[in-house]
Amino acid sequence: MEQITPFYEKKADCIFCGRNFSSTKLRSRFIKIVSYDTDFRPIYSHQEANSLLYKILVCPHCGFSSTDEFSASFPPFTKELIREKVTSVWVPQDFGGKRTLKDAINTYKLALYCGQLKKEKHVTSAGLLLRIAWLNRDTQPESEFRFLSLALKEYDESFSSMDYRGTQMSEIKLLYLIGEISRRVGDISKATRHFSMVIERQRQTTETKIVEMAKEQWHQIRQLQSH
Repeated sequence: MEQITPFYEKKADCIFCGRNFSSTKLRSRFIKIVSYDTDFRPIYSHQEANSLLYKILVCPHCGFSSTDEFSASFPPFTKELIREKVTSVWVPQDFGGKRTLKDAINTYKLALYCGQLKKEKHVTSAGLLLRIAWLNRDTQPESEFRFLSLALKEYDESFSSMDYRGTQMSEIKLLYLIGEISRRVGDISKATRHFSMVIERQRQTTETKIVEMAKEQWHQIRQLQSH
């Protein structure tokens, strides 16, 4: 009997050039999350079964890189820009197989660049930056800090422009993330302010777990400040 491996090939069509390619994915039964960090980073029981490594689709033909969160449409003139900045300088390479941590970080950076050229939403860019920070957390604390700070700017932009509306990101989760990332980069007053905003909205939300997390972080900050 053939043994089922954690990996399988998924066919994809590039939303930019339209060509077909395959990309490695992980079977959900092999993905075991043991816990989450306070900014929602999943901790996996086995690092090789880390689904974060395979989130980005990189077209080997043109270099355009994206996630499922990218919109299918391209605003005016963005295709020309991507052609100039990405596809014309693309050295054919294939990220379709098994990925190392370094490979994965490179795919996120490619997707971030393509997303910015394509004028994707701030909330989409923020999610990519946050995941780059997660991937750096255990090995490169300086890089983690840098990408958390960049993610924070994009989440701030998303909140003020309200471009998170209509996505999977709720207002409560966004406010909590701004608070938690602020705490991690050392902006305690901003963190406290945003945790308070989550707590103030607790009667308007069903996301009680996030409200509890905000209360816990708020209390911890208050305890540290009282010492």
